[in-house]
Amino acid sequence: LVHLGSGSDGTEDSDSSAEREQTNSSESDGNMPKRTRLTRASLRLSQSSQDVKRVGDHDESPPLTPTGNAPSSESELDISSPNASHDESVAKDPALRDSDKDLSHRPKRRRCHETYNFNMKCPTPGCNSLGHLTGKHERHFAVSGCPLYHNLSADECKVKATTREKHEEESKVQEESNRHATRHQMPTSKQTRYKEQVTEMRKGRNSGLPKEQKEKYMEHRQSHGNTREPLLENITSEYDLELFRKAQARASEDLEKLRIQGQITEGSNMIKTILFGRYELDTWYHSPYPEEYARLGRLYVCEFCLKYMKSQTILRRHMAKCVWKHPPGDEVYRKGAISVFEVDGKKNKIYCQNLCLLAKLFLDHKTLYYDVEPFLFYVMTEADNTGCHLVGYFSKEKNSFLNYNVSCILTMPQYMRQGFGKMLIDFSYLLSKVEEKVGSPERPLSDLGLISYRSYWKEVLLRYMYNFQGKEISIKEISQETAVNPVDIVSTLQSLQMLKYWKGKHLVLKRQDLIDEWKAKETKRGSNNKTIDPSSLKWTPPKGT
Repeated sequence: LVHLGSGSDGTEDSDSSAEREQTNSSESDGNMPKRTRLTRASLRLSQSSQDVKRVGDHDESPPLTPTGNAPSSESELDISSPNASHDESVAKDPALRDSDKDLSHRPKRRRCHETYNFNMKCPTPGCNSLGHLTGKHERHFAVSGCPLYHNLSADECKVKATTREKHEEESKVQEESNRHATRHQMPTSKQTRYKEQVTEMRKGRNSGLPKEQKEKYMEHRQSHGNTREPLLENITSEYDLELFRKAQARASEDLEKLRIQGQITEGSNMIKTILFGRYELDTWYHSPYPEEYARLGRLYVCEFCLKYMKSQTILRRHMAKCVWKHPPGDEVYRKGAISVFEVDGKKNKIYCQNLCLLAKLFLDHKTLYYDVEPFLFYVMTEADNTGCHLVGYFSKEKNSFLNYNVSCILTMPQYMRQGFGKMLIDFSYLLSKVEEKVGSPERPLSDLGLISYRSYWKEVLLRYMYNFQGKEISIKEISQETAVNPVDIVSTLQSLQMLKYWKGKHLVLKRQDLIDEWKAKETKRGSNNKTIDPSSLKWTPPKGT
């Protein structure tokens, strides 16, 4: 295996600036209450009072970690910047070190984004920042919450919010009534009618647009460009469009909560795009990269070693010297162009930290960024003549007391909807079979993760039913053969309406219609179906840590 040295790659080091900001923050936070806006007079007073304190007192507050919290151990002090091997010329220059000492005596100006800053405006041209896409807030500062960008008015957003709340209340009442009804019953007549209505609404979604509407949409695109959302009416069914609008409102509400909590600022301190290999990817969520990188809005990432940089020039110089062409660690699986590498978080700490920071841009529920030592990372790649390109990965604890076989799983956006997600899930269960254990993913799952796992469990169960020839079936036997947790098997059978409670016993119904539908899809996919071949795995379970 080829390993990357720790030499300079021409990038800028963020350690010195991060340490200055942390030192100043620790000195000023003891005297200034949180969420206050400072004036010049208050700054002068605080400066004079801090100068008096520095003569007699010594600040013993611990240095901060990149997450903003005091480190719990000495081992955390060396991860203030995951780009630890970047250029350290700033720290070596004595003139710069002297200037740092002078700057350290200045009081730190608290950033105004901690308050509700009314001077900020929405970046959408012609917008007055009033209203919110969710219909629950009076103002917005980002495109995600802008009604004008989504071709709506503030009043229309409020009406839609009221309608959504009514539907949510009705669904809650329906769920409460179903909870007390007979377990695992067949769909009600109301549910059947609703399903028929949805099917009828979706029939004409691929019929195409009339010429007049196409011209209208093109005119709207030409006049507004990327400053407005494209017109979406009549492109798909009203049902699917309403689902999309609900998802937009929910995402906007989540971003607003993060802004209120101070995790992101009003559109100015969140990475919006990353340049990754030959792709430019729009990000979905906030990731705690160092502030000097996050406030740029656009990040440049090496697709092989995952180091992040500030500009295209720095990335180009880095790529000329980067010797990595695949992830570190051991290659445990290869079939065709697909490979899987096992990376130890303890042995390759910087790489795994950068991988977690990258994954957080596309995952909502991920909370682990820097404490990677207790985990193993299984990185899937697709090889060509330039190297092994990152497809996705999953991590798992080295010693999981609850037998979780996946802690975090991600497929890169450019490889989604191509079958790689199921390959990652199938590979995690293949490892569980080799370990002779029953596995399950760690909760909570993301929205896309839950969809992928439910689809995988459904496929596994229908394949087992298709090959099963006996008369009595046992959930325990299914679990031992597939390595799927019995709880996950039961929940999947319930969602497929294949589990029925009758005369004090649970019966598994073999629904031939679902099995035939699955078999038809399998036949249609043919040999191009992406699957994991167990014979290509060269892996033995690790012993201890």
